[in-house]
Amino acid sequence: MKVLLTGVKGQLGSCFQDIFPHDWSLITKDSQELDITDLSAVEACIAISKPDAIVNAAAYTAVDKAEDEDELAYKVNAIGPQNLAIVANKYSIKLIHISTDYVFDGTKKTPYFETDLTNPINVYGKTKREGELAVIQHDPSAIVIRTSWVFSEYGNNFVKTMLTLSLKHNKLSIIDDQLGCPTYAGDIANAILKILMNNIRGGIYHYCGDQIVSWFNFCLEIFSIAEKLNLTGIKKPIVKPILTCQYSTKAKRPLYSVLNMDKIRSLNIEGSDWKKALVHVISKIKLE
Repeated sequence: MKVLLTGVKGQLGSCFQDIFPHDWSLITKDSQELDITDLSAVEACIAISKPDAIVNAAAYTAVDKAEDEDELAYKVNAIGPQNLAIVANKYSIKLIHISTDYVFDGTKKTPYFETDLTNPINVYGKTKREGELAVIQHDPSAIVIRTSWVFSEYGNNFVKTMLTLSLKHNKLSIIDDQLGCPTYAGDIANAILKILMNNIRGGIYHYCGDQIVSWFNFCLEIFSIAEKLNLTGIKKPIVKPILTCQYSTKAKRPLYSVLNMDKIRSLNIEGSDWKKALVHVISKIKLE
């Protein structure tokens, strides 16, 4: 199978390359090599490479910056996926597009189903929802995977941020009233490969971590593992739980963004064992 992967330098793109089957063919494109917001560029690339499938891991993910850079976020998160969907549909290529838990407003108290109404409360979530709608409209056979709280040994993420902060601070205040499911990018990559290996019906699927946690408790788990691994230079700080209202951010975050995974589990794809993955990730992270 020949797969075109966008967003190759991101967390998911990097992990996807790590586990990609040796007997398949992978075409990698970063934003410099392929501007997915340019329809003619997308068509030319796909016409030449002729992939069997496209995995769109490209996204504008700076949640707070998106409040000021809304036009750029919209181009990358909505126009880009739309272009990929248009061309994928034209050439009958399987498209897998990655979305987010932030399409929901977080007012629910039980895990969100794929069929629940969306109501994003920040620019990032709104642009990602626009991307979902565009993909579904232009390519009904496409698969949209919503995921959450992504971390890995690559790029910038909450795990690396906490470990880096601990090098300079002996006290940290972490939000305890936002609940979600941390998800290892490597597990998302593995789920995508399983989908590609099977004739999975198009539509929206939820994939995330297998346990619900707050950012505060996620942080405690990070330092617990770092302590057990005896990482050089890492000393567990005093971690204080705070409320969202005590920490000001430009973009609002949903208080509850847990995703129900019954649909994807029916395909024999289990959720991300994030605690197990966290051991692997922390042992791999190199702090500057």
